[in-house]
Amino acid sequence: EQLCWLCLIICGQRCKHVFLWFVEQEKDPGFWKEWAQRTLKNALNLQDLNKNVAKNIILFLGDGMGVPTVTAARILKGQLNGQNGEETQLEMDKFPYVALSKTYNTNAQVPDSAGTATAYLCGVKANEGTVGVSAAAVKSQCNTTRGNEVTSILKWAKDAGKSVGIVTTTRVNHATPSAAYAHCVDRDWYSDGEMPDEALQNGCKDIARQLFENIPDIDVIMGGGRRSMYPRNTPDVEYPGEKKHNGTRKDGRNLVGEWTDRMKDKRGYYVWNKKDLFSLNPNNVDYLLGLFEPADLPYELERNKETDPSLTEMVDVAIKILQKNERGFYLLVEGGRIDHGHHDGKAKQALHEAVEMDRAITRAGLLTSIYDTLTVVTADHSHVFSFGGYTHRGNSIFGLAPIISDIDQKPFTSILYGNGPGFKLVNGARENVSTQNNYQAQAAVPLSMETHGGEDVAIFSKGPMAHLLHGVQEQHYIPHVMAYAACIEDSLCLLENNFVTYSIIRTNTKLTLLIRIHSTFFYFFLHLKSNTVYLTNM
Repeated sequence: EQLCWLCLIICGQRCKHVFLWFVEQEKDPGFWKEWAQRTLKNALNLQDLNKNVAKNIILFLGDGMGVPTVTAARILKGQLNGQNGEETQLEMDKFPYVALSKTYNTNAQVPDSAGTATAYLCGVKANEGTVGVSAAAVKSQCNTTRGNEVTSILKWAKDAGKSVGIVTTTRVNHATPSAAYAHCVDRDWYSDGEMPDEALQNGCKDIARQLFENIPDIDVIMGGGRRSMYPRNTPDVEYPGEKKHNGTRKDGRNLVGEWTDRMKDKRGYYVWNKKDLFSLNPNNVDYLLGLFEPADLPYELERNKETDPSLTEMVDVAIKILQKNERGFYLLVEGGRIDHGHHDGKAKQALHEAVEMDRAITRAGLLTSIYDTLTVVTADHSHVFSFGGYTHRGNSIFGLAPIISDIDQKPFTSILYGNGPGFKLVNGARENVSTQNNYQAQAAVPLSMETHGGEDVAIFSKGPMAHLLHGVQEQHYIPHVMAYAACIEDSLCLLENNFVTYSIIRTNTKLTLLIRIHSTFFYFFLHLKSNTVYLTNM
């Protein structure tokens, strides 16, 4: 039972009525003790480590999702469900293991999304602005590319016979997804139309081209980025009258058309809208290319629900296609517009993007099993985003602090940015945000675009070998844990001697007995017709 208390807060000359909800049982010390005991029992169960083979690997990457963003998204999720918010659990909060990731680039204390993507996908730290190349490569210098390429966990999984996929709310050739397949010294070389002539003459390839050439059989690709795939001035299929969405390629190639021709006899389908996506039966699709916007997908709050799929909907389709492979799959999922919302000083957009990614995590959990699927949720970097001001329990996460400044006698937003477009002066003084219906979160330093933060970010994990993601780790450690859990690439598990692991994995109507004998690199599959599953490790 909940009791409603009315609290009157004085903000200068204005009064705000804020409803604070207190749960009556929280007054009882026994309530907190019982809660702690339940949590303790769950913690004790974690002593039985999951050392199964990771048949499947899913990485959820919240671009710019620092710890303050996670906390604020948790509160928002609860408030969207009519709760206070603070006591709510995100799906990622339920994961049993949490670590911290050190995000710096080799040449940057505060990183960018390209160098960090190279770390958590390719397993090596790299320079800011570069993807899929080592720190020996220099940003924007084409001639430093060759010989410094590094491959990703996505390629390792593909080479091991697994299906692989990329799902993002940004362009599919944006910084995060591009590190999974491209080797490029400049993250902004989306198409050859964005490349300098010197780089083209020296043989460097744009990122969109590399998407289709470097790993030509990526099973699922979904996101935005259509304009990078078509010849310059080609009208967009969805916005034919808007020149800013026209194709950008100088080489005259139609990369979508080339992909369609190559996949037409391989049960491959190209879609550009939600209706076409939902018309497909995943059981009849082996390859899927979905490009739903000319550039990035719209924010979740602005999404046309008739034409553009949500991140959750894309993840649902992707897993249903990928999981048909009896050897398993690797899936990279990016909630990329969390970052964009923060850069714009639009905390509301950023946090709703984070909540949507959490919905996608929930959906993925329903479609997979912790016994054979390693799921990791993390961020590439943080932002200079925070919230405070001694707000009361249940205060709207987007609301004002309950006090006014004792310096200029004006209210301030609970959410604050260290810098960004939210810095505003009116007649030489700080803006009175209480007079604005749709205000921007305030910032301390004026910038046209807010910046990244340099603090550690969280790593949430569950499934086989998830316990290896613990403590404070370098960011490049993440894909090495994934490779070890799945026993792919040159992982340590392949070098261990006299160690045999076997597990039984359910695949639709049959079971697969997977035996790994590491000293001989031998895999043995035995299909059983049975409804009973025994999971055993030796």
